[in-house]
Amino acid sequence: MAQNVDRADVIAAQLERLAQYLEKMNVAGYVELMQRPVRLLLLNFAAGLARGLGIAIGATLIFALMLELMRRVILLNIPGIGGFVAEVMRIVEQTNGQGRF
Repeated sequence: MAQNVDRADVIAAQLERLAQYLEKMNVAGYVELMQRPVRLLLLNFAAGLARGLGIAIGATLIFALMLELMRRVILLNIPGIGGFVAEVMRIVEQTNGQGRF
């Protein structure tokens, strides 16, 4: 009889730990979201827009910084590097001026 009570206490403790673990993982929120596919689509669409906007802004900033760095290297007139960078920038400007990307 005492062994059954101890076993029941162990099982109850394990169930309590499992319930706490599932609560930490927010399984209930995930299941609720899966039951509402329209909301899931809208959330994924908004997340995709945010990612795309972030990538576009980040790439623009990085390329702008690279161009500014290249411009400064040209102004320093370092032999070899300055001429190479000037040629690259001339090609980029010529290509952009003709409307090709």
